[in-house]
Amino acid sequence: MAKVQEIHHNGVNLSTQRGFVTKLKSGFKEALFPDDPFRQIMEEEKKSRRLIKGVQYFIPIFEWLPNYSLRLFFSDLIAGLTIASLAIPQGISYAKLANLPPLIGLYSSFVPPLVYAVFGSSRHMAVGTIAAASLLIASIVSTVADPIAEPTLYLHLIFTTTFITGVFQACLGFFRLGILVDFFSHSTITGFMGGTAVILILQQFKGIFGMKHFSTKTNVVAVLEGIFSNRHEIRWETTVLGIIFLVFLQFTRHLRLKKPKLFWVSAIAPITCVVVGGVFTYLVKGTQHGIQIVGHLDKGLNPISIQFLTFDRRYLSTVMKAGLISGVLSLAEGIAIGRSFSVTANTPHDGNKEMIAFGLMNLFGSFTSCYLTSGPFSKTAVNYNAGCKSAMTNVVQAVIMALTLQFLAPLFSNTPLVALSAIIVSAMLGLINYTEAIHLFKVDKFDFIICMSAFLGVAFLSMDIGLMLSVGLGVLRGLLYLARPPACKLGKLPDSGLYRDVEQYSNASTIPGVLIIQVGSPIYFSNSTYLKERILRYIKSEQSSSGDMVEHVILVLTAVSSIDTTAIEGLLETQKILEMKGIQMALVNPRLEVMEKLIASKFVEKVGKESFYLNLEDAVLACQYSLRTSKPNNNEDTV
Repeated sequence: MAKVQEIHHNGVNLSTQRGFVTKLKSGFKEALFPDDPFRQIMEEEKKSRRLIKGVQYFIPIFEWLPNYSLRLFFSDLIAGLTIASLAIPQGISYAKLANLPPLIGLYSSFVPPLVYAVFGSSRHMAVGTIAAASLLIASIVSTVADPIAEPTLYLHLIFTTTFITGVFQACLGFFRLGILVDFFSHSTITGFMGGTAVILILQQFKGIFGMKHFSTKTNVVAVLEGIFSNRHEIRWETTVLGIIFLVFLQFTRHLRLKKPKLFWVSAIAPITCVVVGGVFTYLVKGTQHGIQIVGHLDKGLNPISIQFLTFDRRYLSTVMKAGLISGVLSLAEGIAIGRSFSVTANTPHDGNKEMIAFGLMNLFGSFTSCYLTSGPFSKTAVNYNAGCKSAMTNVVQAVIMALTLQFLAPLFSNTPLVALSAIIVSAMLGLINYTEAIHLFKVDKFDFIICMSAFLGVAFLSMDIGLMLSVGLGVLRGLLYLARPPACKLGKLPDSGLYRDVEQYSNASTIPGVLIIQVGSPIYFSNSTYLKERILRYIKSEQSSSGDMVEHVILVLTAVSSIDTTAIEGLLETQKILEMKGIQMALVNPRLEVMEKLIASKFVEKVGKESFYLNLEDAVLACQYSLRTSKPNNNEDTV
């Protein structure tokens, strides 16, 4: 007996239990504050310093502005001028996508960038309107208000949608619920952006061909039918001009890829198309040759629009749908883009601060005649390549846009719509990331299916259906992982003392009579029955392959982070089944939360404290000793 006690060194803590409040605080902290954001504030001894740190945390501009220098401003000035030249054509183009007046697109590059400069955490983010959200909002809101027949109502509903988006995004950041954005996986975003790019390109055929009538739907089939049925409206003058613009834009993009130092050529290409196209149209009197233009643009800064917010119950459900879906989509895209550039440049980035910043800039934007804004990839990439150093680039962009609105807006009235269509098509061609789709197919077929469901759903059904279909498949995959927890049989590697998966390491040797199973995920009601059946299958497989009777089953619970009452009952049932078969069960290294529930449920009392081990080696030694001591008794019984 003393020998057994010596081998079975039970170091598992079976007495410590935290109180309910302590566990609640711990769970709350890990769910909402995994990055421990207030630690640096509480480390300050003086209350004044704590207050300063707190203000700097919630309003990031106060953190970087005191150390700002003229040298940094010069870099930001160059980058700001560059993205401002891109913001003008993009603002007009994407407003066209959303069926909005061009000025609304320009307004949206004035107030939101100023708000982001104050509250944003990314040094490289360039704020502006985004193509996918523009089309998504238009496709949803236009179901209750026709932008042509009811332009005033449509515009007011767009402002209301932007307001709801801002409130939603700010609440997500304030309550630190960024986990919701994580449901948009990389595969989903890749497929969605690709599908959106396809339908955006097809939508721009109206401008490229100079057509006046077109399909109001966004899916591929409807757009192609619209082009075919109205083919008699195609103007060769507009088509030739569009092809010239598109070739020029693609050439500058190719030049940027070949020679990254010439990024500025690609950056100023859109504004060049706008200026050249406007001058050309004016000189040749293009409107008389079927070239459609933007039309008159009023001078002046953003008018107040808070009085236009509409919460009529007839439209509220549609506006809520558009606001929530576009809000999550723009957050997922903006945060992913900001995070990728912050990793590249090794600069700070806080997802929750970004949510608050996006929410506030859309909230204030809805009050000042703006529609939804985020961090578009094209503009942010240009900002990064232009050498930006801080969020001051957004301030520069806002100042340039204010000057444009105040003095230069009428000059863009002759901008041909075909130039805007060419700019959108060129930008969208870069979003069809077929190489990433091929990579997903090679690495993970299910990820490829998720990606293609978003791509095909958006292209052939609708944007919201395609997005939800892809997210649904991603959630289904997560549920499958939860319902079928990974488990593996362990063996001992020679000359190392390590235990590893026998399927991964063919030289790992198993121990006769002892079956070691490692469980690799939390155990819940949804997978407890599967785990029990999996253990029994392992036993049958082991006995049929080796011919040895299994007398001990060791469950390694190191990776089991949590467990519920149904799973505990399932483990107890498994233990009873094994006991009836003459098999003893041992558990190795349960984590604190798991151990607390095993103690509270009386599981430890029912299976015995001697069944718990601190490490796998102790459990194996105890089982081997038990096997050796039981052999003589078995022989005596046989005799």
